Amino acid sequence: MLIEERKMKGKTKQISRRDLLKAGAAVSAGALAAQNSRSFAAGSDKMGIALIGCGDRGTRDAIDCLNSAKGLEMVAVADIFQDRIDSSLAKMKEAFRGKVKVTPETSFLGFDAYKKVMAMKEVDVVMLTTPPAFRPQMVKAAIEAGKHIFVEKPGAVDPVGIRSLLASAELADRKRLSIVVGTQQRWQPQYLELIQRIHDGKLGDVVGGQAYWNWGSSKWHFEHRKPGWSDTEWQIRCWPYFVWLSGDHIVEQHLHNMDILNWAIGSPPVQCLAVGGRQARTGPEFGNIYDHFTAEYQYPNGIRVMSMCSQIEGSTPRVGERVVCTKGSISTNRGEGYIDDTKGRRIFNYDDNIHSGEAAQCANLIGSIRDGEPINECKRLAESTMTVILGRMSAYTGRALSWKWAMKSKLDLSPAKYELGDLPVRPVAVPGKVRLI
Repeated sequence: MLIEERKMKGKTKQISRRDLLKAGAAVSAGALAAQNSRSFAAGSDKMGIALIGCGDRGTRDAIDCLNSAKGLEMVAVADIFQDRIDSSLAKMKEAFRGKVKVTPETSFLGFDAYKKVMAMKEVDVVMLTTPPAFRPQMVKAAIEAGKHIFVEKPGAVDPVGIRSLLASAELADRKRLSIVVGTQQRWQPQYLELIQRIHDGKLGDVVGGQAYWNWGSSKWHFEHRKPGWSDTEWQIRCWPYFVWLSGDHIVEQHLHNMDILNWAIGSPPVQCLAVGGRQARTGPEFGNIYDHFTAEYQYPNGIRVMSMCSQIEGSTPRVGERVVCTKGSISTNRGEGYIDDTKGRRIFNYDDNIHSGEAAQCANLIGSIRDGEPINECKRLAESTMTVILGRMSAYTGRALSWKWAMKSKLDLSPAKYELGDLPVRPVAVPGKVRLI
């Protein structure tokens, strides 16, 4: 039995950085050396970091990064709003005053601020933590500039952005640039061990699964509109509630769970049929996103996965994943991992030290750069993001959609131009009436 196998080890299993690289990331092989990226030796060279997107999530990521290795300095920041820059710098300086080297000349403001960061030779790594709508263009610019990347998920909000990410992934391979994604569960020890057991065949074949992000709350990054804010400023400050910026919460949050199912199965889905709606969170202050989705994803070999996500105040919270195999099932979330046999009996509990994968993300990014062993998670980011975009597109249209068709879709949610001005909110999607593009 698996529990006996665990006991026979007689000690806590330690997962090395190389183990993490093998289990959690695809390393590009045989790629060409980048002509415009610096090399680092023996982990002693200083490395310049730049933060693009200075909100709460980006600031936490930056602090994790500065804490992950020696020789790191924050040398530039960029955002659309000055108050975000000021707040982020204050928090970083409070945590690591000696590592924050940002000056007024390297603090950039505006929609094109990221381009000024990319032009800085002192910047080796860019952290892309803006709202998701801006990610494809920034990933592309960073790779063209020869920068290594930490990028938050999701990677895009529409199929046009996904195709851009896939092209960027190929270019990053050729230039031997590292791209690590903010899917921190991929770096958590219980996920690494349990998914590896599936891949080793110890649980038989995967036959199905479930994925949940039922939050039990309705507000996140929420701000009431203030006098003087333009349409665009309001929407960007409250970005999770506008489809063009976040992709809806199935894309922005539920990606974490569907990424785990894709990882366990070893493939993105081939088709999806989804439903969703907006019943509990209906006011205009909540933009134009839904408050609940349910989807059935079909994968190769007849595998079916049920997906559920909601943001409804007072509802039962449930966040996690379950992968069903012919010899048992694994259940995971950020605080635990276990295996049940086919009769529902618990046969294994992951009882080693469970810790967040957020610190490991940056540590392994920096280590890959200094070791000259690039990690490129950009294709995986594109596939996991497209998985949840597929679910949203199916729910919005009321149609079952294939992966093949959706990947060719011309749907582009970006506005005609980026400026702080008038930008009417698009109507909430009505299934059966939304046109397929």
